[in-house]
Amino acid sequence: MPAHDRMRFYGLHAVQAALLNPARPVYRLIASRNALQRLGDAAARRGVDIEEASPRQLERLVGQDSVHQGLVLEVGPLAQRALTDVISAQPAPAVLLALDQVEDPRNVGAILRSATAMGADAVIIPERGSALLGPLCAKAASGGLDIVPVVGVANLAQSLLTLREEGFWSLGLDGAADLAIEAAPRYPRTVLVVGSEGRGLRRLTGEHCDLMVKLTIDPRMESLNVSVAAGIALYTLRHPGRS
Repeated sequence: MPAHDRMRFYGLHAVQAALLNPARPVYRLIASRNALQRLGDAAARRGVDIEEASPRQLERLVGQDSVHQGLVLEVGPLAQRALTDVISAQPAPAVLLALDQVEDPRNVGAILRSATAMGADAVIIPERGSALLGPLCAKAASGGLDIVPVVGVANLAQSLLTLREEGFWSLGLDGAADLAIEAAPRYPRTVLVVGSEGRGLRRLTGEHCDLMVKLTIDPRMESLNVSVAAGIALYTLRHPGRS
């Protein structure tokens, strides 16, 4: 792979998940002596080049403010997944998450972390207008980027139509909706659609949702961060009756 296509993941969970994901191209682990005791064997099993480095040298690679925990891993991007392949692999019941142009990589990473923790079966992300699935996203995802399947799509609205044809009901998360998510009907196959920071769902995306739902929050608080809202909504869908 060309060197310019490589990225440097850092931090224990991001590096460990990448090493354990056989679909992730991995090339070189640069680590402190202590950190090598934790992941050196996993790197060796993947056939990765291993280099020992000081914390100062690691900071030069990923930035002084990056919490690298003694670990930097050179990786390549994951191969694109086809939406149809992901759909065919889903059980019933299934819960997918779709992000409508969420642009902050840390927010996308936090959403992927929540999606993994709450048992989302896949995450759908538009190829244009969305955050890069790079080091910042991987760090915030705490390993989730290499655990939950991520699907890039050219047209989110069209993808929602494809999902509908496959028996998925789309629930758009919107603070102005009348229906609370805990009161929404339960469907065997659901895709939760969340909008970007500030703007929310785009008009066309909302028009392709079957229902618009909201989180019930204290009226003194206007809204929640998109990653927090997505996590709460996923928990509600995965665990009806507990919210």
